Amino acid sequence: MFVDSTRVILRAGDGGNGIVSFRHERYISKGGPDGGDGGDGGDIIFTASNNQNTLVNFRFQKELKAENGKNGSKAKCHGRQGVDLELLIPVGTQVSIKGELIADFINDGQREVIARGGKGGFGNAHFTSSTRQAPRIAEKGEPGEYLELNLELKIIADIGLIGLPNAGKSTLLSTITSAKPKIANYPFTTLNPHLGVVKISKNRELLVADIPGLIMGASQGKGLGHEFLRHVERTGVLLHMIDVYSDDVARDYRVILTELKDYKVDLSKRPQLIALTKIDGLNAEIVKAQSELLKSVSKHKNVYEISSTSGLGLKTLLFALDKEVRQYRKKHQPIKNDIPIIRAKEDELSWQIHQSKQSIRLTGKKIERFAQRTDFNDENGIQRLRDIMQKMGIIRSFEKRKIKPSIKVYFGKNDEDYLEY
Repeated sequence: MFVDSTRVILRAGDGGNGIVSFRHERYISKGGPDGGDGGDGGDIIFTASNNQNTLVNFRFQKELKAENGKNGSKAKCHGRQGVDLELLIPVGTQVSIKGELIADFINDGQREVIARGGKGGFGNAHFTSSTRQAPRIAEKGEPGEYLELNLELKIIADIGLIGLPNAGKSTLLSTITSAKPKIANYPFTTLNPHLGVVKISKNRELLVADIPGLIMGASQGKGLGHEFLRHVERTGVLLHMIDVYSDDVARDYRVILTELKDYKVDLSKRPQLIALTKIDGLNAEIVKAQSELLKSVSKHKNVYEISSTSGLGLKTLLFALDKEVRQYRKKHQPIKNDIPIIRAKEDELSWQIHQSKQSIRLTGKKIERFAQRTDFNDENGIQRLRDIMQKMGIIRSFEKRKIKPSIKVYFGKNDEDYLEY
């Protein structure tokens, strides 16, 4: 099954909890704190691979979770880090959240951390100092990132074969490459894009994509228009194939060109060659007349007359396509492999107060992280959070606003835990 668009939920691993522990050994009185830190939660990592050509695995496994970090233990033993979850995706996959692109996988082997695991909480051994020799504070591990993603595959190829149904695209692909698409003499034989590699010379190959047949109204989503056209977006050169037996080759040409132009990205300006297909066995004068008509409506100097079954004209066409691809690549430099994950930057030190009559809600990356690591059932942990709020200037802001004592203070989106100011 070919799947090129799906939705998936990622849950990175939660960090393990730190613990409160003191050294207990015979003949050693008042052993110091030895509570270990929790391990970090596992990340979720996407890796692009040319060996993958569909998102079908994500369609049947909607929620993916990395391993949680383990809790710390006594004797300053740190918890084990959660195992990362590494997932293979096809080259050409775009990852977005609510319509905003966060990652674009355009190279084989490209590897990106999509969801980060939570940091492990500190054990009480971490808080030892010259003035605090017996701390009874331990942190909880942070929760891992929770993301709802949309994955969309857009095939990246040198050449895209386009045309109305039954124009001969699959036959050409099977002839010039080792790809084996389904071929039959009726429309819509091909329901999924197919890829093949054509060898131009000893050291030169081109990736060719068979884009399933377009119809009038495809740019507005008619038929499977959007599903097909998305694969043209990142194709370098288009080969527009037209059946020589068509009653109106000019109309066929205009239909496809209009759909390319009306798509959300104007694809009509993409470099394009025209091939008149299935010419074997047809009168040469008829072929020439059809070819001249196409030249007049398309304003292309050359219309390549080919037959995929007999091989007629294929060598000339392939060399022309190779030349066009070379020119395209000169104008469009290859995208670098180290594209960073697109994330909105936030000032870690900033915080905001959202006040209502009954409660206050604090938001801000740093203060929310400290709150996530606080055990609200432990008075020592709550007092530490108050001290952090004091150092960050939050308590002083409360005083300026004349906020009354005993009001409940919530952090971020958490409605369960709070402290009383």
